[in-house]
Amino acid sequence: MNQESPQAEIKVKVLPRSSRSEILIRDDFLTVKVSAPPVEGAANKALIALLAEKLGVSKSSIEILSGKKSRLKLLRVHGLSLQQVKALLGK
Repeated sequence: MNQESPQAEIKVKVLPRSSRSEILIRDDFLTVKVSAPPVEGAANKALIALLAEKLGVSKSSIEILSGKKSRLKLLRVHGLSLQQVKALLGK
């Protein structure tokens, strides 16, 4: 029997060119501030690196499902449930 690993889908609002990188938890989404500019995917890479570090997963475990060129994104985290993501981020 092959069981699928848990996956969490999270809504994220990215604020590029912030003075510091941080994650703010809202009711139904995350606001993530990154210092990288929104040029050539730099802000997306910074977003994934920050979340991977905070969640203790590899960067390849996080994928952008929609919004690659938008501030509003939908991400999928492989290997963690939504409850685990919330717990790890402090909610």
